[in-house]
Amino acid sequence: MATANPSWSTPNQSYSNRPAGTFPSTMPQHSHHPQQPPPPGSAGAAAGNGSGTNPIPDSYFTESRKGEVNELRRLLREFSTEKNTSRRREIIKKVIAYMTLGIDVSRLFSEMMLVIETRDLVIKKMVYQYLCNYATANPELAQMCTNTLTKDCNNDDPMVRGLALRSLCSLRLPEMVEYVSEPLRRALDDSHAYVRKTAVMGILKLYHLDEDILERNGFVDRLYDMLRDPDASVVVNCILVLNELMARGPDGGMAINRAIMLHLLNRMGEFGEFGVVAVLDLVPRYIPANDEEGYQIMNLLDPVLRTTNAGAFMSVIFAFLSLAEKVEGMKEQIVTRVKAPLITMMTGGSTELMYVLLKHVDVLIELCPGVFDDEYRQFYIRFHEPTSVKYLKTTVLAKLVNPTNAPDIVAELTECVANTDTTLSRLSVRALARIACRNVGGEGCAESIACRLVEMVDLDIPHVSSEAATAMVDLLRKNPGLKEVIAPPLPRALKYVTENSGKTSVIFLLGECGDVVREAPYCLEKLIDSYDNIKSPDVKIALLTSTIKLFFQRAPEVQKMLGRLLLKATEDVTSQDLHDRALLFYRLLKTAADPKVVQDILATSNNIAGSSTNFAEESCDDDFRQLLMQEFNTLSIVYGATNDNFIAEENQVKLVKLPRDHPLDSGAPPAENLEVNNLADEMQQTSLLDNNKTAVAAPAPVPVAPTVSAPAPAHEVDLLGFGTEPTPAPVHAPAGLSLNPAAALSGEEYQSMWGAVSDADAHVIILPLTSLPASTDVVEEPLAGLSVKTMASGELESELKFFLYGQESSADATFYLAQASISKTSSPPEMFLTIKANSSSNDRQKAEQFVDVMKAALSSFTQ
Repeated sequence: MATANPSWSTPNQSYSNRPAGTFPSTMPQHSHHPQQPPPPGSAGAAAGNGSGTNPIPDSYFTESRKGEVNELRRLLREFSTEKNTSRRREIIKKVIAYMTLGIDVSRLFSEMMLVIETRDLVIKKMVYQYLCNYATANPELAQMCTNTLTKDCNNDDPMVRGLALRSLCSLRLPEMVEYVSEPLRRALDDSHAYVRKTAVMGILKLYHLDEDILERNGFVDRLYDMLRDPDASVVVNCILVLNELMARGPDGGMAINRAIMLHLLNRMGEFGEFGVVAVLDLVPRYIPANDEEGYQIMNLLDPVLRTTNAGAFMSVIFAFLSLAEKVEGMKEQIVTRVKAPLITMMTGGSTELMYVLLKHVDVLIELCPGVFDDEYRQFYIRFHEPTSVKYLKTTVLAKLVNPTNAPDIVAELTECVANTDTTLSRLSVRALARIACRNVGGEGCAESIACRLVEMVDLDIPHVSSEAATAMVDLLRKNPGLKEVIAPPLPRALKYVTENSGKTSVIFLLGECGDVVREAPYCLEKLIDSYDNIKSPDVKIALLTSTIKLFFQRAPEVQKMLGRLLLKATEDVTSQDLHDRALLFYRLLKTAADPKVVQDILATSNNIAGSSTNFAEESCDDDFRQLLMQEFNTLSIVYGATNDNFIAEENQVKLVKLPRDHPLDSGAPPAENLEVNNLADEMQQTSLLDNNKTAVAAPAPVPVAPTVSAPAPAHEVDLLGFGTEPTPAPVHAPAGLSLNPAAALSGEEYQSMWGAVSDADAHVIILPLTSLPASTDVVEEPLAGLSVKTMASGELESELKFFLYGQESSADATFYLAQASISKTSSPPEMFLTIKANSSSNDRQKAEQFVDVMKAALSSFTQ
C-alpha cells in the first residue's frame, strides 16, 4: 500500500513564502508509486527537511513499501563494515519494527545469523528476539541458530550467557530438547546468579516440551538442592518452578517439610516483595510440628504486615489464618491485628485494588463478625469512587451495624436511596431491609427503618417505590408486629407502583394485612376486573394468592370476586404455574367437606420465626465458607465461588497440607521421614547461620502470647529454679568474640535487660543437633566452659529450656541474652535460639559470633 506524501495534505505550504503573483516552477505530481524514502541514517534522510533544523527521526512503525526488505538485506550484508554503533543498532531496530508489525522478514534469517557475532549487548538482545520469533514458526530455521546460541552459552560475559540460554529455551521445539538439556545443566552450576535463575526458568520451559526429560536428567532434585542457593532471586525462581511442576501431583505443588519451611522463613529478609509472596504462599500448606512452632512462624511473619505491597499483605493474612485454624479465638485476634493496615491500604490504593481488598474485607467480616464495626465510617461512599466499589460498600455497611453505630449507618444508606444511580439506590434500600430483618441495630431500629420504607413507597421514584415495597415484604415476614406500620400506604401504593416486582409485593402485603386494611378487597377487585390487561404472570399469581387469603378473612366481601378470578385464571394459558394453582384452589374449595382444612392448606403463614434466622439466600453454608477461605487471596474471593466453578478441572490446584507426618497436635509422635530429595538431611548437617548471614529478626508477636514461647518472667524463672554453676568443661573458644568469665547477672537484671530490647531487634537462630541431650547438665557444662552462663534451666515434658547470657570482655561490655529450647519431639533435634544484645548498635555480626561460641561449646551435639 502506498503512503500519502506529507506535502499533499497541505499544498498551500509550497506557496506560503512566495511573493504575490508568482507560481512554483514545478507543481507537485500525484503518483500511485511514491518515491522510496532514503534508508534511516543516510544523507538523504538527514537532509530531508532542507531547512537546516534538526532532522525529523524516522518512524519504525510505518507500512511496508516495495523493496524495503531487499534494502534491509543490503544493509545487513554491509553490517560488518559499519563502524558506527548507533547506525548498526538502527538497522536491527528497523528489522524488529517490521517484525512487530507482522511483516514477514524471515527472508533475512541468514543475514541476521551473521549479525549475532557482535559484542554489543543491545544488538544481541534484538537478534535473539528475532531468532526466537522465526525459529518457532519455521523449525527448519532453528537448526541454523542452535549452534550459535549454544556457543554463546559459554561466553565470558554472564549477561550473554543468560540471554543465550533464555533464547535457546524459548525456541519451544520438541526436536530441540536434547540440544537444550546439556547447556541448561551446566548453567545450573554457573558462577553468576543471573545465569542460574535463567536456567531455573528454562527447566519449566523444557518441562512443557517434554515432561519425561525432567526425570531423566534429575532436574527436580536439582531444583530442591538449589533452594539453598546464596542468591535470593534463584531461590524464588526455584519455588515458582517447583510449584508449577508439581501442581498436578498429589501434594498440589512443591513438597515442603520442616527443614525447607524454616530455612525459607529465616531468609525472608533477603527476598523482594515478589519473593516474599512466593514464600508466604507456602505457609498455608505447612503444618507446624506443634503450637509453639506455629507461634514462632507468626512472629517471623509479623514484620510483613508493615509492607506496602498488597499481595504480600494478603498472603501473610492467609498464612496467619491457616496457622490459627484450630486455635480457638485466635482468628478474631488476627483479624483485629490486621484491621488497621488493611483499611489503610484499601482507602489509599487504586480503585481496582480497593475493590479486591473490599471483597476480602467482606469475607473477613463474615468470618469474624464485629471486628470491623468501629471502622464503619471508612466504608462510607465517596462521590469519586467507581460504581463497583460503591455497590460493594453498600453491601458491607449493612454487615457492620450494631446498636452503637446503627443510627449513623441507617442515615448514610437513606441518603444513598435518592442517588441518581438506580442500582445504588436499589442496593441501599435492600441494605436497610437487611439491617431491619437481622434486628442488629438495637431497640427501635426495625421500626425506624419500617417508617423510612413507608416514606419511600410514597416517593415519586418508580424504582425506589418498587424496591421499598419488596423490602417491606421481607420485613413483615421477619417482624409480623410491624403490620400496623406497613399497612397504611398500601392502597395508594397500588395505584402508582409501576414495576411488576413492586406491584407483586404490594398485592402480597394486601393479602397479609387484610385484617388491618379495610379497603383491601376493593383494591384487589379493581385488578380482577382488569385481569386481561395484566401481562406479568407474577402479578397474577400474587393476585390469586392474596385473594384466597382475604377470602378466609372476609368471605362475604371476597366470595364473588374470587369466583370471577378463578374463572379467568383457570382459562389463562399464558402461565402453566398460574393455571395449575387456580385449578388446585378451585377443586379444593369445591370438594372439601370442611373449609377449615382448605384454610390450613391455602392460608399457610409465610413468617420466619426468630430474629436470628436468616433467609435461605442469605445463609452461608459453613462448609462452603471453609472451602472459600482455603482459596483466600485468589479470584475465588472476588467471584464468591470456589475455583472449580471457573477453572477447568485439569488446571485446578488443590490446597494440600504438608508434611502429613506431624499434625498440629502438641502430643503428636515425633515426625519421621521429613526428607525431600535428601534436602532435609543436608540442611540438618549445616547450620542455617553458616549458609545465610541475614536471618530474620524476631518481630513483635501476634497479639496472642502462648505461655511456652513468651520471654521468661519472674515467676517462670522461679519455677525453673536456680542451680549452682557446673564446673567448666575444657572446650576451646573460637576466634572472634571474647566473653568475660566473671560476668554475673541476677534474675531481676536479666529480666530487665530482656524487656529493654524489643523483640524486633532480636535474632532468631535454629541450631541443628545430631542427638538429643540426655539432660540440661550436659548442655550447661560445655557452655560454662566458654563463659556462657546459665541463668535458669529446666526439663519440661516436651522440651529442654535454657535462659543463658554472656558478657563481651571488650570496653563496652555488651551483654548477650539468649533463650534456648530443644524440642524432644522433633526428629532430628534442633535448638531454637532467641538472642538479644543490650548494645545500641545491635551488631548482627557479634550475635553470630556469640552463636559460634555456643556451637563450639556444643560441638559434641552439632556437626
